[in-house]
Amino acid sequence: MFNFKRKCLKSISLRFSNKENQYLQNSEINKKDNIKGEKKMIKERFTGENSAMLLIDHQVGTMGWVRSTTFEEMKKNALVLAKAAKVLNMPAVLTSSMEEYAQGPLLEELKDILPKAFEARVKRFGVVNAMDDENFANAVKNTGRKKLIIAGVTNDVCVVYPAITALSQGYDVQVVVDAGGSPTTIADETALRRMEQAGVTLTSTNQLIAELAGSWTTPEGGQLAQIMMEDVFSKIK
Repeated sequence: MFNFKRKCLKSISLRFSNKENQYLQNSEINKKDNIKGEKKMIKERFTGENSAMLLIDHQVGTMGWVRSTTFEEMKKNALVLAKAAKVLNMPAVLTSSMEEYAQGPLLEELKDILPKAFEARVKRFGVVNAMDDENFANAVKNTGRKKLIIAGVTNDVCVVYPAITALSQGYDVQVVVDAGGSPTTIADETALRRMEQAGVTLTSTNQLIAELAGSWTTPEGGQLAQIMMEDVFSKIK
């Protein structure tokens, strides 16, 4: 009887010991995974040397459907982004959807700022997700950049899908939310929430320009500062 009890106690002790060892092993694995996760969260800064600018559907008709912000606010910020791409000699890809219909042409000023990109713009015919358009996807790939700055109209249709798709394809994506908008505030907020939950980084024009500049004392930083002073801060009411 005594031997039987001793065997039972020994068996129970071994079980607890094994469980403890397994718990400790799992804890170490979790610690390593958490460290890896923390490292993944540390992202390299977007610069003119490692990023590409994607401007999607800044068309006068489509912009007229937006009510979450004003036409002038979207236009101002989209043009600032275009000017920043020019200053930094950053690859830029422009696209439009059904220009001959209600969506209308792209902002005329984009042609003056980025003439080559405007001329080479990808004209989609009804393809909602620009990344599903072979010509656009190839144009993005051909920039050779893995960091994408995306702005477009509308946020709830023309931006949300390509942003999430690009992210799933291994790109690091920032969406400039104030260079676009949506037909309603709730539609805009829902799109931004969906993108953020998917892993897209949301930013503003001012915030992005500061990130791209890195320092206002460099020649490029000085030009970006001038753009912000003339095109943004001087127009704040």
